[in-house]
Amino acid sequence: MARRPPTSPELTPLQVRVLLATAALSSSVGLVLELMLATQASYLLGDAALATGVVIGTFLAAMGLGAWLSQFVVGGAQPQQQLLRAFLLVEVCLAPLCLLAPLALFALFSADGPVWLGLVVFTVMVGVLGGMEVPLLTRLLETQQQLRQALAQVLALDYFGALLGSLLFPLVLLPWLGLLPTAGLLALVPLANSALLCWLFPVGRRWRWPLTLAWPLAALAAWLIVPLGDRIEDSLYDDPVVGRRQTRHQRIVLTRRRDDLRLFLDGNLQFSSLDEYRYHEALVHPALALHPRPKRVLVLGAGDGLAVREVLRWPTVERVDLVELDGEMLQLARRHPFLKRLNGGSLDGPRVHVHVGDAFELVRRLDGPFDVVIADFPDPATAPLARLYSVTFYGRVLRRLAPGGLLVTQASTPFFTPKVMASIRATLAELALQSRPYSVDVPSFGPWGFVLAHRPGQVLTAAPLPFRGRWIDDGQLQRLFVLPRDLQPPPGQAVLPNRLSRPVLADYQRRGLWAEN
Repeated sequence: MARRPPTSPELTPLQVRVLLATAALSSSVGLVLELMLATQASYLLGDAALATGVVIGTFLAAMGLGAWLSQFVVGGAQPQQQLLRAFLLVEVCLAPLCLLAPLALFALFSADGPVWLGLVVFTVMVGVLGGMEVPLLTRLLETQQQLRQALAQVLALDYFGALLGSLLFPLVLLPWLGLLPTAGLLALVPLANSALLCWLFPVGRRWRWPLTLAWPLAALAAWLIVPLGDRIEDSLYDDPVVGRRQTRHQRIVLTRRRDDLRLFLDGNLQFSSLDEYRYHEALVHPALALHPRPKRVLVLGAGDGLAVREVLRWPTVERVDLVELDGEMLQLARRHPFLKRLNGGSLDGPRVHVHVGDAFELVRRLDGPFDVVIADFPDPATAPLARLYSVTFYGRVLRRLAPGGLLVTQASTPFFTPKVMASIRATLAELALQSRPYSVDVPSFGPWGFVLAHRPGQVLTAAPLPFRGRWIDDGQLQRLFVLPRDLQPPPGQAVLPNRLSRPVLADYQRRGLWAEN
């Protein structure tokens, strides 16, 4: 085995282990940062599939570029020192990227700047740095041992670090810390790596104290980035922010101005307290009025408690089962004073039974049957959301639906996305269900669509409402199922049912929204 020149002493076992551990940590940091940028871009720009594709593709290509650039780090008379300096420089450059890239994306969005361009630039920078690490470390270690062994160790630790980061981000960092606090914490890792390398290798002697002293300064900057990020986020909303939570599944923001409380999920408005009653009365009461005697009701989604509030107005209802994916949303609905006042504390009612989990899976394990099933999911703009409007999912719901039972689902805005409602109806028809579309004007959103479904042969007669609604009444029920012509898809347009293997609904939703702009 070739020996290193006298000017380049052999690495000690401790130095080798530290280099490998540093590479694993850097791999974790780089992957977490990329996942964070993809999540942030989805939140700001609304297209999760495109944002994820751009980040992953650009990151992998940039890693290849970084690996190619590493060949220009030449050894010279002291190859070990040159490679160590380059490796140290990669670590030092990674720290400010972690701290500033997410904050810069928020700032670009707030200033109506080129967010997509910023996303690509930051992804390229992180990818190039990550791509340089493995070749540099392999060249460092191949002077100590056979190349085969060195490459195996470096790649094994690098892949392990990537796995660690990919699990930490969705399970721990995002739900517990949020985006910007995670960015601040990430910046401290490569900075600590850099300081450790400087103390362990003579080549970093001159940078030992500057990098060591920079760590508490970086910790202070990481602490200050949170209120700064909150200020930037506040500027994205017209009204003052009165509550915010970052969960594993979504960003939840509550704003309030006078009597107008608004809920946003990933930047998208879910309701305004000024007119939410129109939406929720239209979602809940037609199905309950058309059922002869609704006793058991299943509500899917609607963790804010507003749909459950409306269900509980029916004295015949004995039990309400609510399935909500995000436990943090349920806590907010139960504890936030403004939201709890709006939903009337409905989630704590004795008739209400709450289940936390994915409705796609949970609906199969619930004890039925249910007289009425109410699906209040977000718009099907992504494939994971579109599966909740699929033939497979509706088939699972149908098996929990009592004879004579009714299913109702929200169906986006039929004015801008008429194919969404038409596709939902085609999907239900695949299960031999009959459907009736209807809509209601909600000032915050415009016309909003719903689809009511039932088994063939059922005769539906609306019973008188046992209460006085703010919008709905017996007259509205009689007129509700006359859908205006301009809210129907143009005749002759092919509309496909939505399946897991072909989530066309996500495409219909996105195309409609783009056409709006």
